[in-house]
Amino acid sequence: MTSSDLWDSEAALRYDESSAFMFEPDVLDPAVDFLAALADGGSALEFAIGTGRVAIPLADRGVHVEGIELSKPMVEQLRSKDADLPVSIGDMATATRPGAFDLVYLVWNSIGNLRTQSEQVECFRNAARHLKPGGRFVIELWVPGIRRFPPGQAAVPFHVGEHHVGFDTYDMTTQQGTSHHYTRGDDGSVRYGASNFRYIWPAECDLMAQLAGLEIEARYADWSKAPFTTDSESHVSVWRKP
Repeated sequence: MTSSDLWDSEAALRYDESSAFMFEPDVLDPAVDFLAALADGGSALEFAIGTGRVAIPLADRGVHVEGIELSKPMVEQLRSKDADLPVSIGDMATATRPGAFDLVYLVWNSIGNLRTQSEQVECFRNAARHLKPGGRFVIELWVPGIRRFPPGQAAVPFHVGEHHVGFDTYDMTTQQGTSHHYTRGDDGSVRYGASNFRYIWPAECDLMAQLAGLEIEARYADWSKAPFTTDSESHVSVWRKP
């Protein structure tokens, strides 16, 4: 049994619309460019493939892409856009695809959906099992905003926009967190949604990679390869299978 929240049919139906900003070319194109260069015309496996936001344009670049996804409704949305993209339904810590890949990747903080450290370690090991020698595992992940917590504050805003406001709450003793989403509809109504996660520090990711037999190759602040610094709020990390 996985600890991940499960996206239901209603959430899957509105996923692309609610995440429209992540489909914008200035957000999506650098990620696809980065991954296409690493795959170099070979094969790639996406953990938590969702509705295919990254997988479909990456396949359009000539990369053979397959996926693993826990939510059947999310895969149904993907298949309405690309019926032929191979996907296994299952937990990214344990589910498998046949064969070996040049690239395994996991984007937009999705590893945090696994809410125990042991599951996150198994996710790294599962990536390593799917990689060819010399293949890479790539994760896009935010850096927890704990430094922004003044004493007594319960939540940190991660997005404040015209139609959406989001806050994260953290339990610093367990590394558990919850993202709280308040979305305003065109009729003025407000919809609340929440998703749970376990946050991971970059150094903890490196230890998980080491346990899986992977070696750190590069770490950037974003898909455009900006330098990762002490002030970076996210990272794109690349580990290599020897």
